Amino acid sequence: MTSCPKQIVHLMHEYLDGEIEEATKKELKLHLDTCADCKKHYAELKKTIALVQSASHIEAPAGFTAKVMALLPREGKKIGIERWFRHHPFLTAASLFLLLMGGGMVSMLEQDDNHFAFTKNTELKVENETVIVPAGTVIEEDIVVKNGDIRIEGAVDGDVTVINGERYMASAGNVTGEIEEIDRLFGRLWFELKSLFK
Repeated sequence: MTSCPKQIVHLMHEYLDGEIEEATKKELKLHLDTCADCKKHYAELKKTIALVQSASHIEAPAGFTAKVMALLPREGKKIGIERWFRHHPFLTAASLFLLLMGGGMVSMLEQDDNHFAFTKNTELKVENETVIVPAGTVIEEDIVVKNGDIRIEGAVDGDVTVINGERYMASAGNVTGEIEEIDRLFGRLWFELKSLFK
């Protein structure tokens, strides 16, 4: 094949591509009949083409993709969490906001936790951190008592809320609204949130 002209290899390619003319086709066949090396090379080219054409019908075995994916190394938890934060920035910001606001509210409630406070009204009396609604009086507003007790001997035309304390009702005492005792952190937090939106 080394002594053969390069044009013969070019003619083989044209013949295999189906682009050869009739005159050059005869010339190629004559050369292949006389040259064993070129005939062998031509046969190898035909085998290669047949192999490539048959390979297009080959499919991967069932489950091949799943097996390959199973063999890949697993992604670390840290990377998965970081990706989640990058893909959900709004949820990340909202949860961070809620966390900081919740921490601030709890801190505020703990600071406010130790001092005695109540709704200011001239008709209410106070004795040793106990707010007293005297007998025969009617309080026409809501009463809130923080870190103390309330004793109702008269009447309250509104709601009574006691935070971290007790309520005592005299037999003649009367409340027309709701009476609520709050002694847990979440109950107090809920009360503070409701009072913000009133």
